[in-house]
Amino acid sequence: MALIIFTDGASLGNPGPMGIGVVILRHGKKVKGISEYIGEGTNNIAEYTAVIRGLEYAKHEGENGVHVKSDSQLIVRQLNGQYKVKDAKLKELKLRVDDLRTGMAVRFEHIPREQNQEADALSKEAAEEGKAQKKRIGQQKLV
Repeated sequence: MALIIFTDGASLGNPGPMGIGVVILRHGKKVKGISEYIGEGTNNIAEYTAVIRGLEYAKHEGENGVHVKSDSQLIVRQLNGQYKVKDAKLKELKLRVDDLRTGMAVRFEHIPREQNQEADALSKEAAEEGKAQKKRIGQQKLV
């Protein structure tokens, strides 16, 4: 598979400000990095959303095969069908992943956190930015 996607999600508090980090490699070379604040919610929502952003990119680029790597054992096992998805919001996100992977060969792999440092840093950076935005908005309301 020519495209490898590293994904991570972060939540400062659970729930709290969420950020996603996605690092996309083609033939071993980085072609895109995504760091995005995605609102308030849980870590698992952020993890799923990071996978979705990566698959959206792959779909947009017309990729046929994708290898998604994540340090979230829960998300990987749910996406590989080893665990059931019980949470209603996560079921909705899993359906989105399933829809995006239609027509593509997608492999999901759990990796150690140490192998996912760049996506981890991007997700935390985005969550921190969201927290800072929320604080600035709160201070504006006090004035």
